[in-house]
Amino acid sequence: MADAPEDCESTSDLLEDKTSSGESSSNVKVSTASKKPPPETAHDIRVRTLVISSFWAIVILLGLPVWWWTTSIHRSRLPLQEMLEWADGKACRPTFPLQIIVDASSLSENEAQHLVRTTQHALDDLNEFSAHHLRLNLREPATILNRSFLDHNQEDVGHGYIQDKGGEPEEVALTIRLNQIDGTGAVTTELQPHSSILDVFYPANQILPTSSSSSMLANTIASKLQDLFAEEQASIAYILMSNQPHSNGQYSSIGGGQMSPSSPSNSSPTREQRSGLSRTLSPELADKLARRTTRSLKYAPTYHITISLFTPMSTPSSWDIESAIDEYLAPLLASFSISNFTVDTQVQLYATFSPSIQQPEYDPNLGTWTLRKEDLSGFINAAEWPLSPSIGEGPTLNFVLYVPSEQMSPLMVKESLATSWLVPQWGGVTILNPASQPEALKPRSNLSKEAIRPAVLTFSHQLLSLLGAPESPSSFPLQLQTLTRVRAASLLLSASSTMGSLARLTVALPSIAIPENVAVAVDTTLSHLRATCASLTEGRFNDALEHARVAEAEAEKGFFDKSMVGQVYFPDEHKVAVYLPLLGPVGVPLVMSALKEIKRYWKVRKGRHTGH
Repeated sequence: MADAPEDCESTSDLLEDKTSSGESSSNVKVSTASKKPPPETAHDIRVRTLVISSFWAIVILLGLPVWWWTTSIHRSRLPLQEMLEWADGKACRPTFPLQIIVDASSLSENEAQHLVRTTQHALDDLNEFSAHHLRLNLREPATILNRSFLDHNQEDVGHGYIQDKGGEPEEVALTIRLNQIDGTGAVTTELQPHSSILDVFYPANQILPTSSSSSMLANTIASKLQDLFAEEQASIAYILMSNQPHSNGQYSSIGGGQMSPSSPSNSSPTREQRSGLSRTLSPELADKLARRTTRSLKYAPTYHITISLFTPMSTPSSWDIESAIDEYLAPLLASFSISNFTVDTQVQLYATFSPSIQQPEYDPNLGTWTLRKEDLSGFINAAEWPLSPSIGEGPTLNFVLYVPSEQMSPLMVKESLATSWLVPQWGGVTILNPASQPEALKPRSNLSKEAIRPAVLTFSHQLLSLLGAPESPSSFPLQLQTLTRVRAASLLLSASSTMGSLARLTVALPSIAIPENVAVAVDTTLSHLRATCASLTEGRFNDALEHARVAEAEAEKGFFDKSMVGQVYFPDEHKVAVYLPLLGPVGVPLVMSALKEIKRYWKVRKGRHTGH
């Protein structure tokens, strides 16, 4: 029994020896499993370095230049400061000097000169708008270059040219003819409806001695001239006030690529000019001019006119529109010298009303079929009526002659009992009621020239309204001259405003492309703006209109260039979204391999320094 513990101890020793031997064997196995691969040779390291370097060389020497060349944005240099000066009204203060010729052959030279001076003083006292002023000059037959305003009136001297000091012809806005009458009485005036001539009839007792500082004749002429051009002054004042630059939130100067806020004193009219504008333009007149601007079309060198006949029946199926146009409309178009016109016609049978409007209702009290005023805007059935869209570059004016059926005639507007109305910036509509026509003029299969004469004349008045012609004076040549000056001023300010918008857009979006054609358009615009301003100052308004038209067209062309418009809607966030999915999978391996290679290089270099 005493030997048993000894046996147990020897057994435990044996187990411990086996266990320790097992652990040592397992340690040997572990150390064998974690054995590192053999070191790379210098040749393998050099090959790996060359491969990584070649990839980065391709990226840096080829990839980056190609990417830079294909994605770089070309920005032509623009005269931003000058563009903003035009937009702020500092580059040009438009003036409108109107030349008035006085034909005083019935007076002596001294009396005529005294009358002109006295009338000029009276005009200056009445005028409250310094940008628009009338200048009186005595007629000198040797210096007047008579030119017919209408081709069929060669004797008309109401619209001519006089030679200014620089030798350039200066337009004559109006000719005043003094006519002495017998007896005594008041001074009377008569404006010729088809020429720019104002006849003044005065008795002999109205001629005062040259020592007098005023006369009834001079005051009457000055008051009449002020009345004739009052609407033109108001129209120009309205345009200038509507296009005044607002300094809040805008910029007027650029330095070092940055824009600095403009001061109100630089971009606003002077106190005297603001006072004159406010006195010239009353709130009621401003509302009237605003309505005219809303309904009239933008100026264009060419307009297309489409005259259409619509009827819900099978008759009338033809009309003598060509002869009616030649007699009633063509003379107006021929005399409208600032634009050209093309005219086409069409006939549409079985033309039904638009389903979007309420059908005409019979009013027993009036004995007529009536249309509600709120339905006039939807009277044109655009879905079924083949109205011509815009043709070419110029806008299209549509004039519709609607002939209702005899069962629904007469047809009128309920509120005003009118048979015609104007559609702003589109055209006009006229209803020709068969029941209201004499028996000989009632529509059959053909509408005669006499039957459609009232409609064509109505179209003529609607055309003038759509073109923005003023209501006064009553002389059509004067209306056309007024329209020329108003359009020139409007186009001048519109082009100047576009230049300012383009300049602000260029600075606000540094990533936007500015191609060479935009720079050329800007240079052309500024050149014609300068020419417009000079022509206005010199009184050559037809030339000013032509230069302003080119300036406005080039400004719009540069601002709405397709390459610039596309860049406006492509911000930097879109670029990140495009490049990241493409460059991420390629760039991560290249960057990681380059970092490992740099780390290995520094480790080797550090080992060399430690060995030394």
